[in-house]
Amino acid sequence: MGPPGPGAAMTIETFESLSLTLGIGGLIAYMLFIIYRLGVESGAGRYGYVVLFGALGLGLFGFIAKTIMVELLHI
Repeated sequence: MGPPGPGAAMTIETFESLSLTLGIGGLIAYMLFIIYRLGVESGAGRYGYVVLFGALGLGLFGFIAKTIMVELLHI
């Protein structure tokens, strides 16, 4: 048997791109869950949740914003 024809198998680049997107997305979701659990365990009120998600989520927002800017500006 010869190698599979075009479109029959996923290329390495496609696999890497898909894996990176799903992996980073999963880590982001897990980070949001950790921030939520910190609020629950500390007994934070509404203001406490805002501060937690604001302060800890700011780094997450920066990472996402950088990724979007790199894609838009093709750096």
